[in-house]
Amino acid sequence: MSLFRGSMRTHINGHKELSEHADIITLVPEKVAIPLYFGAETDPQIFVQAGDEVKVGTKIAEFSSRFVVPIYSSVSGRVEVIEDRLHQNLKRIKHVVIVNDKKYTKEENPTLDYEAASREELVDFMMNAGIIGCGGAGFPSYVKYKGVKNVDSLIINAVECEPYITSDYKVMETDFDVVLTGIKAMKKMSDAKKVLIAIKKSHPELIQSVSAKLQNEKDITCVSVPDVYPMGWERTLVYQLTKKRYDKLPLEVGCIVNNATTAYMFGKALTTGEPIISRMLTVSGDAVKHPCNVIAPVGSSAHDVIEACGGYTADDVVVCFGGPMMGTTITTDDVSVERQNNAITVLKKAAIDEVACLRCGSCSDHCPSGLQPVRIVQANKLKDMARLEKLDVTKCVECGMCTYVCPSKIAVTENVRRAKRAYQMAKAKK
Repeated sequence: MSLFRGSMRTHINGHKELSEHADIITLVPEKVAIPLYFGAETDPQIFVQAGDEVKVGTKIAEFSSRFVVPIYSSVSGRVEVIEDRLHQNLKRIKHVVIVNDKKYTKEENPTLDYEAASREELVDFMMNAGIIGCGGAGFPSYVKYKGVKNVDSLIINAVECEPYITSDYKVMETDFDVVLTGIKAMKKMSDAKKVLIAIKKSHPELIQSVSAKLQNEKDITCVSVPDVYPMGWERTLVYQLTKKRYDKLPLEVGCIVNNATTAYMFGKALTTGEPIISRMLTVSGDAVKHPCNVIAPVGSSAHDVIEACGGYTADDVVVCFGGPMMGTTITTDDVSVERQNNAITVLKKAAIDEVACLRCGSCSDHCPSGLQPVRIVQANKLKDMARLEKLDVTKCVECGMCTYVCPSKIAVTENVRRAKRAYQMAKAKK
């Protein structure tokens, strides 16, 4: 880690104006292909087979070997097939393909009164409803609340620092009452002294609107944060709000962080019984015809989502789930929307004229993890695993900052990512 820290953040042109004032589109796909995926786990218990009729909210599979992660049908209709398909991680995994009957008949899943429920009942409800982190990570949210103590601050992350993405903002604008229900339930689960809802200062109208709705709420406050990247990364956000740093988890400094859309999904499950069966996705970039936000059933193809926005405006494009800084690039748009996805970014492919490293130190100065990317890359070229360990290579979060600030236009993040993978593989072989 750097002895002398630089700014560790920078302002990035967000291009939010492309989508945040556009109408929201609701996608009705002919079929969905729901991935049976949760991290490294690939063998869930499957509760349906080809030919079965399902409803919106029917439990179709569940992971349970490490964490309980149920997966639900996003449409009503008939299971056409369970087959291996290409996933966003570029591996082939099982998908449940359902033909949408467009009736959207709903399963009667349980609801829960958070005010009357105990903390343990709320945690179990969150687990069984399949609420996962909706900011991109997809980690089971209930794990953060199991047996927690001494929580000072519950931080609701509505920062949305990635360029182009506005889906959290739209959820906050259109359904804040549901978001607030989820927040209050999370506050009870954590027994936090206060709740801080963080929004970038570049969105004063949203801050004003949310603050007005919180006037009668005790210990729940909307706070503005600087318009810099990566303010939405929980380490950066926790430090901004508490001036404290931690080693592994925010709980070490008395904080729990959850995404705003996660709170919305939890509030919706509590009040209607509906698990995560659709996502508000920002579809934006300079190579999609009508940038906007789309409500898409989980399992919709990226192709169908992009077509709903008018399709591509160029032949040679880069498509990724997420934003341009940390998103996952896909090689085909015949890939399914997952529960944790918040965006599909479509950009024209541009030629990059890379030159030799200038040794300017910008990548180290701006790294939010305090790393030294150039030294990491050098150590990897020498296959020096001991040096990579000393340089804390595994602490890289692949935020893309080093590539963004590099004046030589070097793909620094990709080089560090390769070093990180090489170190992890070498360590696994021991």
